[in-house]
Amino acid sequence: MARKYLIETFGCQMNVHDSERMAGLLEQAGFEATEEAAEADVVVINTCSVRERAEEKLYTRLGELRLMAAEHGHDPIVAVAGCVAQQEGAAILKRSAGVADVVLGTQAIRRLPMLVEQAATTRRPLVDLDPFEDVTFPLGVTRRSDPVKAYVTIIEGCNEFCSFCVVPYTRGHERMRPLADILGEVREAADSGRREVQLLGQIVNHYEAPDVPGCDFAGLLEAVHEISGIERIRFASPHPRHVSPRLLSAMARLPKVCRHLHLPVQSGSTRVLESMRRRYTRESYLDLVGRIRGSLPGVALSTDMIVGFPGETAADFDDTLSLTAAVRFQCMFSFKYSPRPNTLAEKRLADDVAEGEKTRRIVALQALQRSIQSGLHDALVGQTVDVLVDGASRRLDTELSGRTSQNVVVNLPGPQAWIGRTLAVTLERAGAHSVWGRAVAGDRDTGPAAPGDPADGEGRA
Repeated sequence: MARKYLIETFGCQMNVHDSERMAGLLEQAGFEATEEAAEADVVVINTCSVRERAEEKLYTRLGELRLMAAEHGHDPIVAVAGCVAQQEGAAILKRSAGVADVVLGTQAIRRLPMLVEQAATTRRPLVDLDPFEDVTFPLGVTRRSDPVKAYVTIIEGCNEFCSFCVVPYTRGHERMRPLADILGEVREAADSGRREVQLLGQIVNHYEAPDVPGCDFAGLLEAVHEISGIERIRFASPHPRHVSPRLLSAMARLPKVCRHLHLPVQSGSTRVLESMRRRYTRESYLDLVGRIRGSLPGVALSTDMIVGFPGETAADFDDTLSLTAAVRFQCMFSFKYSPRPNTLAEKRLADDVAEGEKTRRIVALQALQRSIQSGLHDALVGQTVDVLVDGASRRLDTELSGRTSQNVVVNLPGPQAWIGRTLAVTLERAGAHSVWGRAVAGDRDTGPAAPGDPADGEGRA
C-alpha cells in the first residue's frame, strides 16, 4: 500500500505553488495524496510569516498533531516548510516538543523526499536551510492543484527591503529564472489544458532574463503571449516603482494579458510611505494611476494597505482614506500592522499605535472599500462580459464560478463541463465581493464543447 501525504498551506500564491511542487516531489517518491492527517504518513505544513500570528498558527497546528498522536497513536513524519521555517529554523524543533521532524527552508523543498526518508529511518530531527541561490526546478514534477490555471515562478527574493516586510529575510535577494525555463513551463501548462497562467515573483515586474540580454518583464509577457493554448496571462505582485511605459504598452497591445493590475500602495500618506521605505510618494502613486488608466481603459486596480504603522497619525490615516476614495480600487487586501521579525521597522520603530485604534482604522477602511467595491459591481449589472469558468461556486453546488479579465468573480448556473471554458455572461445581480449572471446562448466560448444550451438553468443567490 502506498504511503500517503498531506500538505497544509498558509499564505501567498507563491506558497501555494511551492506546495504544488512539494506534492509533485512526494508523488514522484511514491506517496499518494490524502485529505486527512489521521491517514497521512507525512504531514507538511507550508508556512507564511508575512502577517501577524503566523508563528502562532504553526504551533497551534503542531499542538493538534501532538494531540492526535497521543489520542489515536498515529504519529506521522511532520515537516515544517516555508517562510516561518526559514525564519525560525531549529527553534521550531525546540518549541514543538518533539512533533516536528523536519524543518526545511524556502529553497530546500527539492530535498523534501530525501529528508522525509532520513527522518523516518533515524527518527532524528533534521534542519535544512538552503542558501538563497538556485531558482530552477525540474520540469514536469509539479502537481498542479488547479485544472484551469497554472502558477509559474519567474523571480524569487526581493531587494527592496521595505521596512515592514520580512520577505528579503525569508526568500533572500532577487534571483531571476531563465526565460527558456519559464517558457518551457508555460508550454507544459498549456499542453496539460491550463487556459490561464499566473506569473509569480515578489517584485514580478522587476524581471530581467539572465539568459536573454535586454529581455525585461514586458519582453517576457510578449514571449508568453505567443504560446498557443494560453488564453489569459496574469501576474503578481508588481511594485509601483517598476511599472514602466514598456510594461503599460505591452499590456495595451497584448490581448491575453488581463486588464487587472495589482498595485500595492500600503499607505496613502507620503510621510508613512517614507517611513515604510516604499520610495514613492502619494502624489507619484496617484500620477501613476492616472497614466495606467490613460493607457489601459477599463483596467481594474487592486492593492494592499497597512493601517497602524508606527507613527501613523489620524491625519496620515485620513490620507489613506482619501487616496482609497480617489483611486476606487476594485479590491483591497488590508491589514493591521504587526512587527515582523528582523525587519527594519521591528528593529528601529516603536509599535506605538494602540491596538484598539488599529482596529477602529481598519474597520473604517474596510467599510469604505466595501462601499466602493459594491458600487463598481453595481455598475456592471446589465453588461455582457467574458468569463473564464475556473471551478464550482463556494456557495451552491448548482453554481459555477469564474473571473473576468478584470479579476471580478462571477457566479453562474451551469454544468461542471463548462469548467475551463470562456463564456459570454450577462450580469444580472451584484454583491460586495462578486456578481451573478447567466451564460448567453451562442456565447463566445473558446473551450471544448459541452452539452446543453448555456442559457438553460436558473440563477441563484
